[in-house]
Amino acid sequence: MRDWSRHVFIWPATLVVLLVTLFPLVYTLDLSFQNSRLVPPLPPKYIGFGNYTKLFGQERFWSVIGNTSIFVFVSITLQYVLGFAIALALHSRVAGERLYRITFLLPMLMTPIAVALLWKTMFNQQFGPLNQVFTFFGYANPPFLTENIWSYGSLITVEVWQWTPFVILMMLAGLQSLPTDIFEAARLENASSLQMFLGITFPMLLPLSAAVIFIRVVEAFKIIDTVYIMTGGGPGIATETLTLFAYQEGLKKFNLGYTSAISFLFLIFIIIFGLIYMVILKPQIEKRR
Repeated sequence: MRDWSRHVFIWPATLVVLLVTLFPLVYTLDLSFQNSRLVPPLPPKYIGFGNYTKLFGQERFWSVIGNTSIFVFVSITLQYVLGFAIALALHSRVAGERLYRITFLLPMLMTPIAVALLWKTMFNQQFGPLNQVFTFFGYANPPFLTENIWSYGSLITVEVWQWTPFVILMMLAGLQSLPTDIFEAARLENASSLQMFLGITFPMLLPLSAAVIFIRVVEAFKIIDTVYIMTGGGPGIATETLTLFAYQEGLKKFNLGYTSAISFLFLIFIIIFGLIYMVILKPQIEKRR
């Protein structure tokens, strides 16, 4: 009786999850092989891999891929390094530790749109507070959001500011779960703090680090709201990301077939990245278990 009742509750939920997950995926894949457009109205017509061929031959697509990849690599690297360093400091019982924990978590609790609006005001080229600081040091009206390198750096700064707290939270939890007897034995052997970090702390937290980095990479690749509000992908397409590119094609040009091809390629890219990532890290993780 107990087993029967368990299936009654599990299978309906499983079917709903599969329906909600698989239907959009299959529909998007089918649409990616069609020349479908809402404005001007264009009846669906199967064109095979035409959308994919057009996409691979478009220079803008490769530029967007490059923009997104550089953005993700730089921002995630900074988030991990800063987050791990701050977590180590908090774990060492620095003065004001509780206040720091609350303060560091505040950016993560804000919605990305609110964060983007806040920082867009901060980066205002004429009236923003950062402009006043730069003016004080003799560099008036820096082009935070109007020149390629400046706008790219501004977006990375915002991303690091908002999501480093996630890394801090996860790594601090990992540090607090480590057994203390190993460190006590290392101290008896006169091991330095650097030796304990490289030989004990970092290897033991490698599985957690791999999971944290993977989560942040996937989330960073999906960024759209911050970029859309702060730079709109500009100047030109210097800061345009893959998701913003899909938005421009799908919800502004209403080119549904082409947008579906972009979305499906993005899914394939994430899956391939995840597989390669796990293949590279799996031997290192298993070695330290």
